[in-house]
Amino acid sequence: MKREALPAATPDATAPAVHAPTGTHLLADLSGIPAEKLGDCAQLETLLRTAAEAAGARVLFSHFHGFGAGLGVTGVVLLAESHITIHTWPECGFAAADIFMCGAARPDLALAVIDRALQPQATKITTARRGPPGQAGAN
Repeated sequence: MKREALPAATPDATAPAVHAPTGTHLLADLSGIPAEKLGDCAQLETLLRTAAEAAGARVLFSHFHGFGAGLGVTGVVLLAESHITIHTWPECGFAAADIFMCGAARPDLALAVIDRALQPQATKITTARRGPPGQAGAN
């Protein structure tokens, strides 16, 4: 899996505008997932990177760690717009995903990609709007 770091930022008139600090934070508890979908670091990394791209987010870096045969994975995809993380427990058929995106990125689209791939029997989603007080959409 290709992991890349961004070069140091330099002023550029053609660069995209700075992202607004407001955004949507989705917490998804996904249960009833076949164990074989929850233990492979490379597959989960590819899935979360694909989810980020589907949401219109820019991937900066990712890191995934497997805890051994038959055990879970913890991973993070760092985004220009924030992050996507996942923690899995194959022995319980459970994954916890955390998707926070600011600006125009669409965390709901990222979650849809994850949901299609993992096919949980049940999903519990908690949504929070985040940002500084007084800004549109912030708590």
